Amino acid sequence: MLNIFTVAFFGHRDVLDSFSLEQQLEKEITKLISQKQYVEFLVGRNGEFDKIVSRVIRKIKREITDDNSSLILILPYLTAEYTKNVNQFDNYYDEVEICEASSLSHPKAAIQIRNRKMVDRADLIITYVEKNEGGAYKTVKYAKENNKQIINLAFAGG
Repeated sequence: MLNIFTVAFFGHRDVLDSFSLEQQLEKEITKLISQKQYVEFLVGRNGEFDKIVSRVIRKIKREITDDNSSLILILPYLTAEYTKNVNQFDNYYDEVEICEASSLSHPKAAIQIRNRKMVDRADLIITYVEKNEGGAYKTVKYAKENNKQIINLAFAGG
């Protein structure tokens, strides 16, 4: 039976040191792909952190292996961007999912609901959270309350 390890990523919209972040992500993602039988990487698409994560995962999958992991975009609801660019999204991500719980909610609450569903599904949370405010901070707080393993790349050593 396939042992699937699920990792969810959350971070601030803006990243100050993207080069350092990319290096840290490469290290963590390479370790996961090397040590786990199969890894699901759950990502959003709401800011710079999300885009960096997706880019690094795709790079590592090309360089090391792409047969034991999947890059899954979790959208909070069906977006116009996705609807207009389905083929590009489907070529970039291994899977695209619309979170059912958040798609049925008010748009202002949808991202936080989607984030919580991603936390619930994940074995590990990798974050880039420097400030004690905002959606990423609230999501990490929720993950801590639910005893999830968390690596925060915003601080040395996670």
